[in-house]
Amino acid sequence: MDVGLQMVFASYGWTNVSDAEVWDEELRLARLAADLGFDVLWSVEHHFNDYSFCPDNLQLMSYLAAACPAVGLGTAAVILPWHDPLRVAEQASILDHLSRGRLRLGIGRGLARREFEAFRSTMDESRERFDEAAEMILRGLRTGFMEGDGPFYRQPRTEIRPRPTRSFEGRVYAVASSDDSVVSAANLDARMVMFADRPWPMRMPAIQKHRDLVRERHGHGAAPPLLADFCVCTPTMDGAEAMARQYMGKFVESNFYHYELLGPHFSTVKGYDAYAQKIAMAREIGMDGIVSAFMEAAVWGTPDRILRKFEERRAIVGEFELATSFRFGGTPLDLAESGVRLYAKEVLPVVHTWTSAAPARPRSSVRGDTDAR
Repeated sequence: MDVGLQMVFASYGWTNVSDAEVWDEELRLARLAADLGFDVLWSVEHHFNDYSFCPDNLQLMSYLAAACPAVGLGTAAVILPWHDPLRVAEQASILDHLSRGRLRLGIGRGLARREFEAFRSTMDESRERFDEAAEMILRGLRTGFMEGDGPFYRQPRTEIRPRPTRSFEGRVYAVASSDDSVVSAANLDARMVMFADRPWPMRMPAIQKHRDLVRERHGHGAAPPLLADFCVCTPTMDGAEAMARQYMGKFVESNFYHYELLGPHFSTVKGYDAYAQKIAMAREIGMDGIVSAFMEAAVWGTPDRILRKFEERRAIVGEFELATSFRFGGTPLDLAESGVRLYAKEVLPVVHTWTSAAPARPRSSVRGDTDAR
């Protein structure tokens, strides 16, 4: 089973920490994880706020391609409505060339109203923009040419240079936290990305829907989902639950703040009705209940406890991949670093023996049509 490190780049929950310190600490953990045997380095895309500020994860991965030459590189995710599709395809082609096929291209449509507004766009268009851009980008990376005549991106036929030379089959991921995003991920034959923020039985209808749609539309089984996890790994259980509640609780608080999850707009914005249901649940059980549900989905405590929780999750979900964050919600750097080291020593060797379908090995040339020449 592939296990990656998820970089969040947040300062929410810390005091007197600069943006530069946040970035230096995340990069330190990334280099450590690569040295210790993690399979992939993943990064979010977020803008402007303490919640998270990695505005260009493709640029970040170009740096890590050189700094960490033996590890996979993943975007979780590039938020397509905030980008020009042609530029995303060019950047992905460059990064895949520089990394010799190590890129795992994760894409998403975005959720925070404050970010959409700063980009002078609207959440109402996000689903259509994502679907149109995703199809253009993946077709462009497959054929070497970008073109489109949709309502949002009227792109004249243009060659991507440097030309893509490796297949992205098995290396495309799509964030799927709502029903229509599950459908979009299946239509793209993309691996499903979900966040560990509620008990896993609640997630199974969406996971099964993705599996059914992939089988129906592509004639094969869906690849295991990528689960974006949160972890506090400690040598003993002494104080572990209190630490997990403190830092996971602060992260949940930042999540509600950044996405304005208690605001009224999710019930009226097209394509986000699933979040209205989550908000209703939050109002019913309260913030303490939401944090407890988050702690049930995430992992914390000793390596033995973490492995037991993974086994329980595996019994529910089946095979999965991991993108695990150790630095969130004010977690001190020394605790995050010791957690990475302990996890690498005692958790990784076990889960690496579990069967999971790895991303397809990139092939040198996948285009046999004349457009590729």
